[in-house]
Amino acid sequence: MVRGKIALKRIENPTSRQVTFSKRRSGLFKKANELAILCDAEVGLLVFSSTGRLYDFASTSIKSVIERYNEAKEDHHLNMSASMEAKLWQREAGSLRQQLHNLQEHHWQLSGQQLSGLDVKDLQNLENKLEMSLRNIRLKKDQLMFDQIQELKRKERIIHQENIELHDKVNLIHQENIELQKKVYGQEVHEHSTGTTIRYSILNTENENVPVNLELSQPQNVEMKKSGTPSLGEDDQKRAATYNPGLQDQAARPTS
Repeated sequence: MVRGKIALKRIENPTSRQVTFSKRRSGLFKKANELAILCDAEVGLLVFSSTGRLYDFASTSIKSVIERYNEAKEDHHLNMSASMEAKLWQREAGSLRQQLHNLQEHHWQLSGQQLSGLDVKDLQNLENKLEMSLRNIRLKKDQLMFDQIQELKRKERIIHQENIELHDKVNLIHQENIELQKKVYGQEVHEHSTGTTIRYSILNTENENVPVNLELSQPQNVEMKKSGTPSLGEDDQKRAATYNPGLQDQAARPTS
């Protein structure tokens, strides 16, 4: 008599389900023990029933099996992580090499090289890109030139303002010099003695820009008259006569 095949689905009858669980669990533990003995394997089983009861089996001890499982799992994850990371970097390197090749090819095409593989449409697109690039370059150049011109104009205004200020200062100094010359040379000719030296101040009213040299000289054979007035030397008389014609006439008359 052929035994009928049992369908793999949940047993609805609790009693039948519990009986089946006990039989299958005993058979599972028996097969695990046979596997450990025959194949020299370390086997561990953990089974929870529908009521939450724990059943375990281990060829050595369940604790050592769990520790060994955790260690093996960590090593497996590390190996998998290193392998996956290496594959990721390999894919990244391949992508970067492809991008570099595309950029080099595009650069060569922009330089007018390696155009044999391009059709009319590709050449037209390349021409449009070059024209757009040239337009952008010209706009940037014009902007830089405009900025430089504005900067030069700004510097020109500053220098012009500085020149105006310097010119005003020069005019002020020139005016002060004129006033100082008027104060120095704008008096009548007079003389005064200090010790044995006679100082002369000469008036030049015809041309204020002509400098007048003031000279100091020692009198020769100073003779004191009864009135107490000092007499001028011959050289001093000639020098004074050039500025005052009256003195020349006086010097020409014989002394009594």
